[in-house]
Amino acid sequence: MFSNIDYKLLKALDAVVIEQNFERAAHRLHITQSAISQRIKLLETQLGQPLLIRAQPIQPNSLGQQLLGHYQRVLQLEAELVNQFNDNDQQAQLMPIAVNADSLSSWFIPALTPLLQQKNIELNLYVEDESRTWERMRSGEALACVTSKEKSIVGSDSCFLGYMEYICVATPLFIQRFFKNGINKQSLSSAPATTFDQHDDIHIAFLAENFNLEKGQYPCHTVRSSEAFVDLTLASGGYSLNSRFLVEKYIQSGELINLLPDHIIRIPLYWHHWQLAGALMTQLTEDVLNYTQQHLPK
Repeated sequence: MFSNIDYKLLKALDAVVIEQNFERAAHRLHITQSAISQRIKLLETQLGQPLLIRAQPIQPNSLGQQLLGHYQRVLQLEAELVNQFNDNDQQAQLMPIAVNADSLSSWFIPALTPLLQQKNIELNLYVEDESRTWERMRSGEALACVTSKEKSIVGSDSCFLGYMEYICVATPLFIQRFFKNGINKQSLSSAPATTFDQHDDIHIAFLAENFNLEKGQYPCHTVRSSEAFVDLTLASGGYSLNSRFLVEKYIQSGELINLLPDHIIRIPLYWHHWQLAGALMTQLTEDVLNYTQQHLPK
């Protein structure tokens, strides 16, 4: 019968999920690969079931996610307690957060600035599509996330932040080259689009709903960087659905044109965080809510 938690074993589980490899996890903890395997096996034996889905990527199963979420919260509380007793030797507190690229490149860092200037924090940012950041938190890898999902995970809180607005933009040169006869199904079939990655379904849904164009019926760049996304558009390499945060100044300068001003996509954003994650998470949540209250459309 499982009666207590050996945090040495949970540390091994956490290392394997982070490193995605038993050998690298062993190096991380300065032990042998055999010791890592033995610790995972012992933990699974104590619980009477597997904790990892041994595939690529390595993923914790439902119970593994619960344990890792608990372990992350314990680390936060432990670091806060240690800092209370060592006022002159503040150790950095690890803060794993999952955030979408557009938020990270626009409002997220400014929202964190007060906390970064006051506290010793070691950020570990998982950058995913806003529909997938929630999975990082559910897996126990992140203590908090910015996500488009409203539903909270058991043991966590969900707060509405506001909307990210996306507008379809291109340069005057690109418009002259591809859209001189208007923006329609025919012109969009040959004009290069731009998406973030294979999980970026905003553009796919946009063309399907408004122009009856399915994925594969038009050329499309894949650019896994919000900044490069804008740069490629400014270089007249393609048109794109871009966060208003990132392109507003270029629209005002005339470098980019809003192609479809009547078609603005609004994606709701929510802040999810584990309950009982400590005072640092409470302060971080307050800072995020205060900043987005002022800067994100409601």
